Amino acid sequence: MRLMRSGEGAGPVVRRICAGSDSARSVMAAFRDMVEVSNWLLSLLGANRAEAQQRRLLGSYEQMMERLLEMQDGAYRQLRETLAVEEEVAQSLLELKECTRQGDTELQQLEVELQRTSKEDTCVQAKLRQLITELQELREMEEELQRQERDVDEDNTVNIPSAVPPWPHSGPAYPLGQCTALAEVHQ
Repeated sequence: MRLMRSGEGAGPVVRRICAGSDSARSVMAAFRDMVEVSNWLLSLLGANRAEAQQRRLLGSYEQMMERLLEMQDGAYRQLRETLAVEEEVAQSLLELKECTRQGDTELQQLEVELQRTSKEDTCVQAKLRQLITELQELREMEEELQRQERDVDEDNTVNIPSAVPPWPHSGPAYPLGQCTALAEVHQ
């Protein structure tokens, strides 16, 4: 709030005093001096207010800077934690990829082994079928040989002549070598 100088904008009483005598002029000079001192005091108070306001602003600025530094520290801490987690995840991912690669390699080896074993199994199955067929043929051959042997036995059965020779002579009825051959056939 500023006081007016030389009665400017003052009311009619102040204007009349200003227009009057020397004493009025001296009062007006004193009044002007008071106005100047008041203005100086107001500006000083304003400066003090500005200084107080500046101190408050400085205090607020310091608090804001402290909070900013705390937030920055917190952000750095969170960033370090995030980086540590990312590093762990990346390491886990690398280990998982390595496991997957090893698993793929092992799977390919197993597939190759399975194919080889399947081929071997196919060969073994074919050999087994061949052996079963040969066994069946051998059984059939054995049965055929047994049948033929029975037929030969039946065909080679010789009736032994009676103890009395049909014609009179003193030697055996059959030559000596022939009886032994007949005896072997029956065994």
